[in-house]
Order: sequence, then structure tokens, then C-alpha cells
Amino acid sequence: MTMIDKRDTGRDAENGGRRMRLRAALRENLKRRKSQARGRADQAASTEDIEPDHRDE
Repeated sequence: MTMIDKRDTGRDAENGGRRMRLRAALRENLKRRKSQARGRADQAASTEDIEPDHRDE
């Protein structure tokens, strides 16, 4: 193994850890965004039920 090969091996391991962290962060972000969208949809549905006469035409 040359010096370059050793550095690449270290980077592969580092990139693998980074990739795992990014994957987990993206998964959590998606869950949070879905939850927010559901909350907005629920809020919009409840607002429509309460005030059906105040719609913009």
C-alpha cells in the first residue's frame, strides 16, 4: 500500500460515517416536514368547519 491508498481508505470510512449521519438527518427532516404538513392540513380542515361563510371568492 502506498501513502495515497492509506488516505483513501481513511476517507472511505469517514465518508461512510458522514453518509450515515446525513441519511439519518434527512430521515428526521422528512418526518418533521410530514408532521408539519399534517398539522397544517388538520388546522385548515378545522378552520373550514368553523367558519364556512368567510371564504374568499
